[in-house]
Amino acid sequence: MKEFLEFIIKHLVDNPDEVHVNEIDGERTIVFELRVSQEDMGKVIGRRGQTAKSLRTLLAAASAKIGKRSVLEILE
Repeated sequence: MKEFLEFIIKHLVDNPDEVHVNEIDGERTIVFELRVSQEDMGKVIGRRGQTAKSLRTLLAAASAKIGKRSVLEILE
C-alpha cells in the first residue's frame, strides 16, 4: 500500500522527488507518515482538506481488504 500511496502523491505534486512515505505496521493499524515539500503541501491537503480526505478514503478501502485500519499523517 505504501507504493500505491506514493504513486498517487507523486502524480499530484510538482516536486515528486521530495515525496517520502514511511509505513508503520501495527497489529491492527497501519500508519502512513507523508512528507512533501512545503510548496506542495496545499496540493496534498486540498481545498478544505478534500484531497487529504479522499486519500484517507482510498487507504481505508485498500486496508479493509487486509483487515486493518489505516491512518494518514501529513507531516511538515
